Amino acid sequence: MSDLWNRLRLPVIGAPMFIVSTPELVIAQCKAGIIGSFPSLNARPADQLEVWLERITRELAAYDAEHPQAPSAPFAVNLIVHRSNARLESDLAVLARYRVPLVITSLGAQLAVNQTIHGWGGLVMHDIITLEHAKKAIDKGADGLIAVAAGAGGHAGRLSPFALVEEIRSWFQGPLALSGAIATGRGIAAARVLGADFAYIGSAFIATEEANASHAYKNAIVQAGAEDIIYTNYFTGIHGNYLRASLIAAGLDPASIPESDPRKLDFSEPSPASQAGNAKAWRDIWGAGQGIGAIHNVQPAQTLIARLQEEYRAARSWLAQPPHTS
Repeated sequence: MSDLWNRLRLPVIGAPMFIVSTPELVIAQCKAGIIGSFPSLNARPADQLEVWLERITRELAAYDAEHPQAPSAPFAVNLIVHRSNARLESDLAVLARYRVPLVITSLGAQLAVNQTIHGWGGLVMHDIITLEHAKKAIDKGADGLIAVAAGAGGHAGRLSPFALVEEIRSWFQGPLALSGAIATGRGIAAARVLGADFAYIGSAFIATEEANASHAYKNAIVQAGAEDIIYTNYFTGIHGNYLRASLIAAGLDPASIPESDPRKLDFSEPSPASQAGNAKAWRDIWGAGQGIGAIHNVQPAQTLIARLQEEYRAARSWLAQPPHTS
């Protein structure tokens, strides 16, 4: 596996979340020893992307110089490769100038994009929800996969992580991250036991001080549980998981949300957010995964990651013990 992973202190990739993930969160995640990431489309207008990358690389380099024994983890940028993303080529050119070490591609797989990233020495991990998508991504040159299983926040699949990871590992032995309701160190350990190299965690970081989310959004994460998550394609044309409270606040009935046309997905400017009355996803219709029942307070990202590390060590020790039979 690439040297990219050697600086991780916990096998976790912080998922790139639309609107929520900005340099503040990415930098905090990387300093605490996990891969931090953000969608390139979060940097608006487009010229902000270079500003963000300059800040991230500068601050992490300064941190590494001060902490040579425990340097920061790498960072990643998420590129939407869907045909409606008019910024794809220009954003890719900016990433090339900064030699971004890891690029997470979503909503399509393009050989030319992967070849460009490989040209500067970057690695590509593509997120998928089905085995068919996984095979297409590898065929088109992706180095690794992110298995987005049932229960993940935002655009999520329907398959159990047990089934999805097992079927991927039957033919692919490269880097694999697992997404889907992971919000504890036990969940990270479970992902590793299933056969994934990394846990892919998003929703837990919404309730952090560095996240670019409203106080109402963060508090809703703290107060909600798995049964408060609604799975629908109404807002973007692709099925995703959303907080029930935000649907109700927008005047929608969570029990009777209609189906939508998958062709409505649009990542053109000024925003990929679709409208429900005056509400927008993801600004007002809040994405979240089923693992939020493990989140009990808003805290710094470093504190959350320290808790995950402690739980992960305890889970590994527990796994080494014989099962209770009485």
